[in-house]
Amino acid sequence: MVATALTIAGSDSGGGAGIQADLKTFSALGVYGASVITAVTAQNTRAVTDVHPVPNATVAAQIAAVLGDIRVDCIKIGMLGDAVLIATVAQALEGYRGPVVLDPVMVAKSGARLLPDAARAALIAHLLPRADLLTPNLPEAAALLGCSEAETDAEMQAQGAQLRDMGARAVLMKGGHGQGATCTDWLIADEVTRLDATRIATRNTHGTGCTLSSAIAAGLAKGLTLTQAVETAHGWLHCAIRAADALEIGQGHGPVHHFHEVWT
Repeated sequence: MVATALTIAGSDSGGGAGIQADLKTFSALGVYGASVITAVTAQNTRAVTDVHPVPNATVAAQIAAVLGDIRVDCIKIGMLGDAVLIATVAQALEGYRGPVVLDPVMVAKSGARLLPDAARAALIAHLLPRADLLTPNLPEAAALLGCSEAETDAEMQAQGAQLRDMGARAVLMKGGHGQGATCTDWLIADEVTRLDATRIATRNTHGTGCTLSSAIAAGLAKGLTLTQAVETAHGWLHCAIRAADALEIGQGHGPVHHFHEVWT
């Protein structure tokens, strides 16, 4: 049987992030993808110009429709617009027993704010305890903790441990917003794993967070352990970023190349 995964996230009209990036990632990694759309955004590689939330009842109905018919091996959660929607999604997933990867989408690559500050408490209360893996970047981790961004490896590990104490079973602290020739991520679980990659000089990194969390979800859907899924996704994304410039999409932050193993 083919592995299956469900993404619960917003739609990106530019195709580089959100639902579109998630489904591309699932497909590229051999996983059947289903989707629940939480918002429709007007965006491209340069800006998010409009956001239209999908009604909460419709989001819940989408989740019920998918889970009521399709075996879902893993769920990835991305953009959620407000506190009420966060609670709605948490309630709709109460009967689901598979792994959940939570990407706390809070700020777009363009700098646009995608999650109101008032929703932070709801995310912590309702979804962190449900997350088998939380995947914040440095600004998102700081926003969730109400502190300054981590600047050192020790601070990244400490913040990851704090987020784990807040309910997430494991935390992947992403170092893409850091500095230096090497980009370092830290998987904070029962054991701590360091993941290094050479930082690639490119502006085409739109959707990297969505893509990484979806790649991890794909690995979990296929039965990999958490560490295996994170390590495999980390290496695959690095190649997708390295191949991104060949796409020449848009005039701003272009997307990564999700199908770099299939076509160039």
